[in-house]
Amino acid sequence: MTEKIHKILSESKAARWTALTIVSFTMFAGYFFADVMSPLEGMLDKQLHWNSADYGWFTGSYGWFNVFFLFLLFGGIILDKMGVRFTGITSAFVMVLGASIKYWAISTHVLDGINWHVIFWTYPAQVWIASLGFAIFGVGIEVAGITVSKVTVKWFRGREMATAMGIQVAIARLGTAFALSTAFPIAKAFGHVSFPILGGLIMLCIGLMAYFVYIFQDKKLDVSQAAYDKHNNVVDEEEAFKMSDIWKIITNKGWWYIAILCALFYSGVFPFLKYATNLMVLKYGVDENWAGSIPGLLPFGTILLTPFFGNLYDRKGKGATIMIIGSIIIILVHFLFSLSFLNHFSIAIALMLLLGIGFSLVPSAMWPSVPKIIPEKQLGTAYALIFLLQNAWALMCAPALIGWVLNRFCIVGKVMIGKDEMTQYNYTLPMLIFTSFGVLALIFAFLLKIEDKKKGYGLEKPNIEN
Repeated sequence: MTEKIHKILSESKAARWTALTIVSFTMFAGYFFADVMSPLEGMLDKQLHWNSADYGWFTGSYGWFNVFFLFLLFGGIILDKMGVRFTGITSAFVMVLGASIKYWAISTHVLDGINWHVIFWTYPAQVWIASLGFAIFGVGIEVAGITVSKVTVKWFRGREMATAMGIQVAIARLGTAFALSTAFPIAKAFGHVSFPILGGLIMLCIGLMAYFVYIFQDKKLDVSQAAYDKHNNVVDEEEAFKMSDIWKIITNKGWWYIAILCALFYSGVFPFLKYATNLMVLKYGVDENWAGSIPGLLPFGTILLTPFFGNLYDRKGKGATIMIIGSIIIILVHFLFSLSFLNHFSIAIALMLLLGIGFSLVPSAMWPSVPKIIPEKQLGTAYALIFLLQNAWALMCAPALIGWVLNRFCIVGKVMIGKDEMTQYNYTLPMLIFTSFGVLALIFAFLLKIEDKKKGYGLEKPNIEN
């Protein structure tokens, strides 16, 4: 037997975990900025005179370019064609660009008192410009997300892939937790909603620099892989990505089940977080100064649980089963949130912790399952199409739907919060809508498990190769 002299850089635990840590910080910064406005809905009402429809429209703008102009799909194709270095650095720059536009819109007084009518919709000019910036940012962070997923597969396939994805997701969600917990105190301390947004913009600039550091690691990996292949006479027989591969992806039933499950599951979490701080204040009577800390428990909980469940999937398997259990938890939590008589803040804390468990279960199994269904050369596009569907429904339509429902059906009067008057909403109907998303997600989780049994994808088998 020929002695294996050349080693691949990814065989080094230190090297692969260092690479993961670097790209995870970029996502940490992105997630912070994505959710930094969530605890500020009440302050937006008081300082900028945004109502729930304005806020829902702004929140839904995240997916404009990804959905209507298919930028996310193009990003996935570019990723499969150009690789993780070019795509990653480009997406990080786009995040910074979009964040800069959003910060300017929120901080300037040039747009005060101006309304714009665009096609069928009339909103304040400030809302339109902030939405434009958020939409550009949305392209950057979503493409960065699929890039980091492919980075993780590149470094961890056949090793601790689900654990690595879980840790990357956990670090990213730490950014969400940090945003939910600190945005309101920062805005209140400095006297304006724009200051936490500025902090997020600075973090994104640091994240851009961090990805430059990763590029050097990735080049070393490719060099070591080429040397290994040459020494061991390994020939890469996999063809390069072709446009016709898109058809292969969208005709794969297993891929569709994961994509729809993803959109439905996240529509019960991310849009909820956008309104959760206001829910804590208006329904559970939590002081607005720390109301964001309760939704912040959710991503804090996932920091430990997502890697734990990912490690369980790596070693024991049961990926489809894990997704089913997570969907059941989502249903239970939102249904209990909808019950008006459960209005003590301790109930809200308990439900948020339980939601954190469900929020950890599904992603820890869902994202590592995609490489079991889709070849690696198609992964960037496959992830992009999943994220596209997620953007279309969970991150664009669902938040706008909830904002419209609140403004149209759920206003019950005015309430004094401290010295300020705020609109009082009844959140029962939105919580039931979130519950229905969970029910549909559960159905597709079962369909995925049935498809796995038919096709033998191995979703119930461990990821670590012996």
